[in-house]
Amino acid sequence: MLVRSVRFLVAARTVEQFPQPLEGDVCFAGRSNVGKSTLLNILFNQKLAKVSKTPGKTRTINFYLVNERYYFVDLPGYGYAAVSKAERQQWKKLIEDYFSLRKNEIKLSVLLVDSRLTAQESDKIFAEYCDYYGLNLLIVLSKTDKLSESELKKVVQYFSDEFGSEVIPYSALTKRGVKEIVDRLAQALE
Repeated sequence: MLVRSVRFLVAARTVEQFPQPLEGDVCFAGRSNVGKSTLLNILFNQKLAKVSKTPGKTRTINFYLVNERYYFVDLPGYGYAAVSKAERQQWKKLIEDYFSLRKNEIKLSVLLVDSRLTAQESDKIFAEYCDYYGLNLLIVLSKTDKLSESELKKVVQYFSDEFGSEVIPYSALTKRGVKEIVDRLAQALE
């Protein structure tokens, strides 16, 4: 089991609120409503991350202390149009500051994308950040239970080609891919 203990630490709105680095961060990103909080709760084996039917609820960088050694970091859901442009710019700056200040601590960046959509511009920008900062990127395809196996095979190939990164198909409903995600996180944190 990867997560033996976990607790919510801080919802950071500024870099001054970031906790002191420990043995490594794993950050989780994705467009609003892609299922980041649900995945985190599955990994935590408890409902710690707030899940909402309303997109764009994560508006801070949320740090969860895992095993008293690592941080799982929930980045604001980007691409949500119902927040002001100024607020989106604030999130963008905060995420950029997180990457620049903690690039040496980030062991893995997990980008959740909806398997029913093509790669969005915001997903590509996030991947470019990871590339720029030399961060390992894992693509997690959410909502794969809504695709046939043949459709899924094509989607996995598409995202693999698009990002040049490892791709894990995942479903919160069927728990498909959870073991593979846990194994990849464990490998990154070794």
